[in-house]
Amino acid sequence: MNEHALAALRADFEQQAGRSLALPIAGATVWSIAGIAALFLPERPATFVLLFGSGAIFPLGLAIAKILRENPIDNTNPLSRLMGLCVLMVNLLWALHLTLLFNNASYFPLSLGIGLGLHWVVFSWIIDHRVGVIHATLRTTLATGLWWLLPAHPISAVALAVVAAYGWSIYTLSRRHR
Repeated sequence: MNEHALAALRADFEQQAGRSLALPIAGATVWSIAGIAALFLPERPATFVLLFGSGAIFPLGLAIAKILRENPIDNTNPLSRLMGLCVLMVNLLWALHLTLLFNNASYFPLSLGIGLGLHWVVFSWIIDHRVGVIHATLRTTLATGLWWLLPAHPISAVALAVVAAYGWSIYTLSRRHR
């Protein structure tokens, strides 16, 4: 594929998808709730808030997409299919997340915080912008660092990192010119 054809696919992807803010806003919302809940709840119930909250990100994102007039799933562009396959790839990590949850729950938020952000690297390539690479790198670095620095609050520590990465990404996506 030549560069002109790829540029046309990228432009079409973004024209169909919109600014791609809905899912990051949903993710930031859910991780904020989980992080705050973990400050007030015992570890086990707080872990379940994160577990079930992570499952709410996608439907919440679809509701936000309607409000923002974004189209994250009915995109006919082949790059949208690539993004969907990347989301599938990230979701295959649930085998690891659940194993950690049932064997050593303190690792669960770190695994989830990093794993659910890996598709941002491909999103970055699709839109030809550094936002996704920075998001995934920032998220991984901050989540790991804060998880180690705040071992008494693993969910809140990772949530803070994830929300910070989302905040930067939402700001960047909202200001970038397509």
